[in-house]
Amino acid sequence: MTLDRFSRRAAPRLARPFVSLALVAALACTGCASSADAGHGEGRSVARAEHGEPTPHSDHDEHGARPGPPVPGPAREPSPPQPNEPQGYSDTPLLPDGVWRVHDRDRPVPPVVAPGLHGGPPSDAVVLFDGDGLRAWEGGPWRLVDGAMEVNGSGDLSTRESFGDVQLHLEWMSPPVRSSGQGRGNSGVFLMGRYEVQLLDSWGNRTYADGQAAAMYGQQPPDVNAARAPGRWQSYDILFTAPRFEDQALVSPALVTVIHNGVLVHHERAYLGATSHQRVAQYTAHEPSAPIRLQDHGDPVRYRNIWVRRLGG
Repeated sequence: MTLDRFSRRAAPRLARPFVSLALVAALACTGCASSADAGHGEGRSVARAEHGEPTPHSDHDEHGARPGPPVPGPAREPSPPQPNEPQGYSDTPLLPDGVWRVHDRDRPVPPVVAPGLHGGPPSDAVVLFDGDGLRAWEGGPWRLVDGAMEVNGSGDLSTRESFGDVQLHLEWMSPPVRSSGQGRGNSGVFLMGRYEVQLLDSWGNRTYADGQAAAMYGQQPPDVNAARAPGRWQSYDILFTAPRFEDQALVSPALVTVIHNGVLVHHERAYLGATSHQRVAQYTAHEPSAPIRLQDHGDPVRYRNIWVRRLGG
């Protein structure tokens, strides 16, 4: 069985998170303000000031001249709706799902989420590491250094909670150069404990393409090398869709989108299977959620600011 037969249309019964380029761009944008909205707001204020309601007037102005006919202002705008008044339509066509209409007034609105600042966790995130202990993890334990956790040769760390479809943010830093190739700042983040996004010092470091930083290890190199120099903090923003199985058979593969230091390097790419070394990856049916694992590959890589959001309800 090949992955060519799989597409987002291949399993219509499955609700899979939609990842758009607009979302990808939003993940890479911080502090973006809309100058257009600001300009429009000012314009509306000026218009109200210049074209407000006609004011009472006498037959003569202050200089004794009879004024001309009053210039009518714009038509009065209707009062704004009450805060709880539903907005939308009840007579528009049904969408293909057969549940909601186009612009359906009764469709639930999205919940409000307060975004974090400068890569911080949003209000609905599960914080896995914020510099204050390893309570969310088991294994290791790794060393805590200056608000980060550092690989120390004690073994991999895995989250105590299990996850399926997720948005994951983490920051990491490679140690000073002491070797080359796969021996430079090697670690990895394994979604569901199986599907790896590689961590490596790829700053001027020659190694095989599918082992570079941000590679889907052993399967697909990143589109570009967006690595920073060792000793500088780097970031991954990962959108992951878990594979689906039915009767122990693969229905749809795991998908991943990766943004490395604000640069899109994978967009909804399919894993060939669970990560493997020197072998072609393949799938084995597993549970719909599993812990996230951080790899101890023997290099003192540091991690900080790790949080995750569950996707897909």
